Amino acid sequence: MSAAGGEASGMSAAGGEASGGDERALKISELAERSGVSAGTIRHYLREGLLGGESQITRTSRNMAYYPASFVGRIELIKRLQEERFMPLRLIRELLEDDPARVEALLELEDRIIERALAGAESSLVGADDLVARYEIPANVLRRLEEIGVITAEDRGAGGEAGYSQDDVKIIEAISRFRAGGYEEQLGFTVYDTLRYREALEPLVREEVRSLLDRLAGEVDVERALEMIAAGVEPLRELIGAVHSKLLLEELRRHRQRPARAPGDAGAVHRYPSDVD
Repeated sequence: MSAAGGEASGMSAAGGEASGGDERALKISELAERSGVSAGTIRHYLREGLLGGESQITRTSRNMAYYPASFVGRIELIKRLQEERFMPLRLIRELLEDDPARVEALLELEDRIIERALAGAESSLVGADDLVARYEIPANVLRRLEEIGVITAEDRGAGGEAGYSQDDVKIIEAISRFRAGGYEEQLGFTVYDTLRYREALEPLVREEVRSLLDRLAGEVDVERALEMIAAGVEPLRELIGAVHSKLLLEELRRHRQRPARAPGDAGAVHRYPSDVD
């Protein structure tokens, strides 16, 4: 009885309720089932140092070990960084060693931003036929804008007609106003001109998102961070517009000081296809 009791006591320390009310430690098969990865993957994570040191693992024999339940969340986080961020394990290990709580806060903030943005976009999609009628934009122009990635048709789901977000609507409205102001294809103005702005803004937006998340994640409450981001949308648009206007005026002044080019000399101006090609 004493031997049996001693064995049971040892198993309780490893696999039963841990002291202080902590969650029960897990066998590797249980850890694999709860985290959604194979035992082989867990062993690989252990070898790579992604799950901490041996001090957190209770080994009762050569072939039997118990792992803290907190490993489930850590493994799920590693999987997300691999599958959603395409991060190599080396980089993941460095991030987790530096500040795992901050990594989790960053992911949570990104998820909430995306959820809120998608919820707002999906509730106000506008169909292609409505846009064509409202802004007198030919259907082929919409197709071209979508082909070059300037606008994106979103699926309404459940067999509904695909639609465009309010940001896409504003892009189309701007193009319509350009055309009404005389920016016609005969003069060389086409929807491909929008690529110039997309290509210029992409690196700026990437840097903006990185900087914003780095400064907010783990530093302020998620709800407060979302409020700050929402409050900054309009000022940012005004800032970009004002800087653009300032740079445009400066460039026009520089252009006036340059020697005139010979007639017909297009210089290094890039030529895009026309809207009707």
